[in-house]
This record gives sequence, C-alpha cells and structure tokens, in this order.
Amino acid sequence: MQIRDVFTIEQFRDKSFEPNKLSTAHFNKILVIEKGKGELELASVPHTVSKGTVYLIGKEKPVLFGANRISGYLLQFDESFWQKTPLSANNCKEVLFNRSIDSFTLYPDKQHFDHLLELLQLTLCDFELPDYSNKPDVLAAYLKVIIIKMANIHFLLRADTPSYDSKLFERFVSLINEKGNSIHKVDDYADALGVTTRKLSDVCKSKGKNAKKMILQHLVNEAKKDLQFTSRSIKEIAGQLHFANPYQFSNFFKNQTGYSPNQYRYQFVKIGI
Repeated sequence: MQIRDVFTIEQFRDKSFEPNKLSTAHFNKILVIEKGKGELELASVPHTVSKGTVYLIGKEKPVLFGANRISGYLLQFDESFWQKTPLSANNCKEVLFNRSIDSFTLYPDKQHFDHLLELLQLTLCDFELPDYSNKPDVLAAYLKVIIIKMANIHFLLRADTPSYDSKLFERFVSLINEKGNSIHKVDDYADALGVTTRKLSDVCKSKGKNAKKMILQHLVNEAKKDLQFTSRSIKEIAGQLHFANPYQFSNFFKNQTGYSPNQYRYQFVKIGI
C-alpha cells in the first residue's frame, strides 16, 4: 500500500474547487483556508468560507464545495494511518473528529494560525520527498503535532471565549473611533484585528450589534458633526471621510438619513444653530 492511499497533503493557490471535490470517503480531513472566499456545505449546512478558518471534517461526511480562487492546505488521513501516531495524541483526535456533528470549525488568532501554516508546510515538504524507509513514521509524527496543536487552539478558544470576545469587541470599537474615517469595510477591520470576517461579525452579533452598521453609523455621526458645527464644504467632508467623490458621499448620507447633506445642514442653519 502506498502512502498516498492512507495519507495526503496538498497546498493549493488561487484554486477553484468543483462540487464534491472533498467528498473522498474514509478520510478525515483538515482544510485550512489561507485566503479567498467561497461557499462550503457540510451535511446540508452552508458555511461562508473566509481566510484564517480551519475546518475539521470527519470521515465519510458529505462535503460540497463551490469556491473560486482560494488558497490553503488540504490534509487527509484514514484510521489505519492514524494508528501510526503515538497514543498520547488519541484524546486530541477524539475531541476534534469523533463528534456527533458533521464538522468542526476553528478560528485561530493570527499567531496560532501562522504556526499551524508552518507545521503544514513542513509536513508537505516531507510528503513530497522521494519515499524512504521511515517516511510514514515521520509524517505520522507531523500529523500528531498538528492534531495536538489544533486541540490546544480549541481548548484555548473555548476557555477564553467570553473574555476574548469582549476584548475583541472593545478593540473593534476603538479601531472604528481611530480609523473609521478611512476604513469602511468589515473585511479590512477583521484583517487589522487578526481575525476572520465571520468571527468579527459573530462577536458583534453576540453583543447585539451589526459590524457593518457600526462602521456606517460612525461615518454618519462624523458627517453630521461636520455639517452641523463646521462650514466645511461637501467636497471637503467627503474627502475627510475618504469617499471617492462628493456624489458618492451625498448618496451615502441620504441613504442613511433620508436627507441630502445640504438639506441636513440647512435644518440647523434655519433654526439658528
């Protein structure tokens, strides 16, 4: 039996996956998304794929994949190969793969995610070498370390979720106050905070907020303040808030408030403010 019959790892760059590409039976799968976006369906449950996400998919679990130009790693192994790993890693695998649900998703912070990428790259380099006598043992050792690493991430996230989420939300609010005039997209804030867009959105939702609406509200508040208390022109305000042009800013403001910038300013001029 060849190693590839029981263990594989591949790195993909800007790849488009066809539906059912990942549906290989009898393999446990570790899918790591380094960049790109797409849709992933696991046991009829849709997932929005985003960078910095790790999917742990148990054997014989149905997977549909429709994603364009994504990059990352796909590691697959069956139970016979897992038996080569030391027993000390068994509990970690049980936690991550032998679950009643069909998949498990991790959203590591940047430091842990980068470390995981390094481990996968080392494993890939050894996998691509010509076969040698103890190559399966070496790959099994790498697999053990990867599984333990992910289990540690899982336990850390679970143990620290309330405080971590609160701190992340506070950092997001602070970053909006600091950079809100120039950063308008949730994706860009997630990048700056070192988390996935989905993680940031979920944390905001748990606080009863919507990440996108928080960003838009900051822009509206800043625009209202300038319109009400300064004599800056619409062009100047648009530039200060990093809109492409005054027309784009005016459309944004009217969509958010129901008033054009000039209409809003005139209200306060008219009542003597």
